[in-house]
Amino acid sequence: MDILKELRAFCPWNEQEAADRGALLSLLESGQAPYGREDPAHLTASAWVVSPDRRQVLLAYHKLYDSWAWLGGHADGDRDLLATALREVREESGLEAVRPVSRDIYSLEILTVDGHEKRGRYVSSHLHLNLTYLLEADPAAPLRCKPDENAQVAWFGLEEAVSASSEPWFRKRIYSKLNAKLAGFPPRT
Repeated sequence: MDILKELRAFCPWNEQEAADRGALLSLLESGQAPYGREDPAHLTASAWVVSPDRRQVLLAYHKLYDSWAWLGGHADGDRDLLATALREVREESGLEAVRPVSRDIYSLEILTVDGHEKRGRYVSSHLHLNLTYLLEADPAAPLRCKPDENAQVAWFGLEEAVSASSEPWFRKRIYSKLNAKLAGFPPRT
């Protein structure tokens, strides 16, 4: 997938998405390709995984953030961010049958990440240039956590998912937005 083409086609839903889209386009159009973690601002992909009836969202309890959160991770050189989102969901949840509701970018965000320890090493503060994809899975499918990253994986009702997060900015600016945008994606029957 061509990220520049995807970003140019993306229609921002609000002021945050418009501002972040502009910043991402400027960065990528300047020739920078932050696909690896060595850049202090690098590409990541997240997934808002919903049930076919659009009433539930899958979250993982991330150890690093000590919070329920969406699933996702670093591009790590992969230029297909939808494939990255799908891979991360499979790794972090154990779900095998997960599919895109749309292949288009669902949301985008530039996210700050505070410095932290990971696997015994210090990771400096940095930015995640994040593309979010809307994925779908069956809530009856078996789940498993990824013990080095999360302690639990579970389905939540839409509003319950927002309030499960202990991160106020994510509740207000990200997860509420992702739920509101679901109105444009009718349930699958």
